[in-house]
Amino acid sequence: MTSKIVDVHTHVYPPQYVSILKKRTKVPYVRDTEPGKPSRLIILPGEDDPSSESTAKGRPIGSEYYDINKKIEFMNLHGIDISVISLANPWLDFLEPDEAGSIAIEVNDAINDMCDSYKGRLFAFGALPLSAPTTVIASEVERISKLKYTRGVIMGTGGLGKGLDDAELDPVYKALEETGMTIFLHPHYGLPKEVFGPRAAEYGHVLPLALGFPLETTIAISRMILSGVFDRFPKLSVLLAHSGGTLPFLAGRLESCILHDAHYSGPQAATSSRRKIWDILKTNILLDAVVYSELGIRAAVTASGADRVLFGTDHPFFPPLETNSEEEEKWLSVTTNYKAIQDAFGPEKEQAEAVLGGNAIRLLRLATD
Repeated sequence: MTSKIVDVHTHVYPPQYVSILKKRTKVPYVRDTEPGKPSRLIILPGEDDPSSESTAKGRPIGSEYYDINKKIEFMNLHGIDISVISLANPWLDFLEPDEAGSIAIEVNDAINDMCDSYKGRLFAFGALPLSAPTTVIASEVERISKLKYTRGVIMGTGGLGKGLDDAELDPVYKALEETGMTIFLHPHYGLPKEVFGPRAAEYGHVLPLALGFPLETTIAISRMILSGVFDRFPKLSVLLAHSGGTLPFLAGRLESCILHDAHYSGPQAATSSRRKIWDILKTNILLDAVVYSELGIRAAVTASGADRVLFGTDHPFFPPLETNSEEEEKWLSVTTNYKAIQDAFGPEKEQAEAVLGGNAIRLLRLATD
């Protein structure tokens, strides 16, 4: 096994951010519960709907969400040498435009300070004030690119409110490309609840998280491709959460539909200048390995290459299942990912080691010297 294991998909809510959520009364917010019980994090649409009978009423939020020492304990337990931490959804998308820029500076500096408290073990993806004017957003990209530990930014699929294919995002993409900052694209808003059927409330978070999130990612990156983002910014780097959703499996179908669609067949699809999806996958796209299966890992590797897939855990979400053991146990969500990588590569240990850490160290420049 590689001497360095790197977790690129691992979240933290700095205390400053938790304080903001505790002052709010609408999604997203932190809701206090009964005395002696943990507060609950309400971040997904519909979680606070009083008329809903869903079992999904937010997530219990303990110190592992905001105490960086708990992150290190988790890393030590699972043999993780380096983590690239990022603010979890909903990031800063909900902030008022006039306050977003200053709060972004405060949160990003707090995350950088967290990294500095464990030198060499933590790096970060910064958060962007996407409700602010694009000049403010681009300025923050440039500012955090100079921070010692920041290697990219985490973004949701909403962009400035119209999606990631919005032409008004071009100044931001330009700043990201010029500074060499990777976008960690992460879902949050899901799909309309109606698509899951009238009994969806009986199934808790399962349908929105297992299906809604990956499809949200797939749609968002497909819109970026269709709108020519990667044609205009050929060096833009995007890390897709959850192994790219369904993109590795559906890339061929997407490419075929572009070629055959009447609208795109003339101005974009048929021109020699349009980059093919397969080229973008192997040049601009990175995929995390948070897919929990050998089959999923193989699909990611086939789509983007074994040199562009990166290990992740999604900590602190998906905590250990309850057991009767009093001993601290490893998280099933992590050990499942480890096993999927080992099973996918078998005797090809060099490729497994690259996915577990080598790729991230190389692609994200995880060194401070």
